[in-house]
Amino acid sequence: MTADPNSVSQESITVTTPDANPPLPDSATSSAPAPTVQTEAPSDPTTTTGRAVTLSGLHAYYGTQHAVKGVDLAFSANKVTAIIGPSGCGKSTMVRCINRMHEEIPGARAEGHVLLDDQDVYAPGLDVVSVRRAIGMVFQKPNPFPTMSIFDNVAAGLRLTGSRGTPLKERVERSLVGAGLWDEVKDRLHSPGAGLSGGQQQRLCIARTIAVEPDVILMDEPCSALDPIATLRVEELISELKSRYTIVIVTHNMQQAGRVADSTAFMLNGELVEFGPTSQIFTNPTDERTEQYVSGRFG
Repeated sequence: MTADPNSVSQESITVTTPDANPPLPDSATSSAPAPTVQTEAPSDPTTTTGRAVTLSGLHAYYGTQHAVKGVDLAFSANKVTAIIGPSGCGKSTMVRCINRMHEEIPGARAEGHVLLDDQDVYAPGLDVVSVRRAIGMVFQKPNPFPTMSIFDNVAAGLRLTGSRGTPLKERVERSLVGAGLWDEVKDRLHSPGAGLSGGQQQRLCIARTIAVEPDVILMDEPCSALDPIATLRVEELISELKSRYTIVIVTHNMQQAGRVADSTAFMLNGELVEFGPTSQIFTNPTDERTEQYVSGRFG
């Protein structure tokens, strides 16, 4: 293997916010609108529930490099699933395929099916922006928009998608409350988002993600750049958010997976080795390779 698919710069692929502008399928630029992921805006987002995600025969490539090899995996609604494995095993690539971020990398492609409940997000002509609105993503490195205020960072996705209904100010406040950040920033909403601490910036990115009311939140090593106290706050937030969202988290931290995940999947060399309840994966795995990894013998 000549390249680590998980080493792709985080700045090169971002969430569906004003600086992303992902290309749409041809049908999205024609006179007939592209089909979209079916979502229904709830009257009270605090009572929403997540949706299940199912991967079927998922393959991912970087040019000729086969990074993800025929993965079949189901993520239960309103549960936290951790993806673990050594660097370069394909876990981040697999997660990026779920909301079609992988295809934004030049030369990259995916094959197979990703179902959001029973809707295939790779269906021909499907509006990719609607996919990324339904399936949000938080990256390893906090990436608030440096020229935007705290308020505008959260409102960016709402403005891009033309969200209607609840007033913008109320939705921004609700998102910051949901991300556990409101009390810390309510008196400085018009200060630059980049002026926050690293942990606060990551929670700001989470607020930006949940502002557009997704069904699923993908997190690619969201705590790897944070100190232990900030990490604990984000982990507490993950536990709170799963009542409303389905969460998939990529992590190298075995203890973190044990603390936050209901289920854990172990990947190696692009393949899914084992998947099951987190307690089983860490105490009684069925595959010897899993046991060797979680016990620290390699990786």
